[in-house]
Amino acid sequence: MKVEVDLKKCQDHGQCVYAAPDLFALDDDGRLSLRSRATDVYVADVDEESAEELYEAADVCPLQAITVHE
Repeated sequence: MKVEVDLKKCQDHGQCVYAAPDLFALDDDGRLSLRSRATDVYVADVDEESAEELYEAADVCPLQAITVHE
């Protein structure tokens, strides 16, 4: 499965970090740490074992910036 994070939509609320701490993190400046890896959209492969956390993170994102592709 793949996760896509629209970093233009993301406003670093951090709800994804609480829902899926193994997949998302905030840096020392309080910004989603994925921003250092991509500028507009971040896409990554995620193993099936993390599916529940990933779906929860996508669900709780207040701006719906996280999309899961199976």
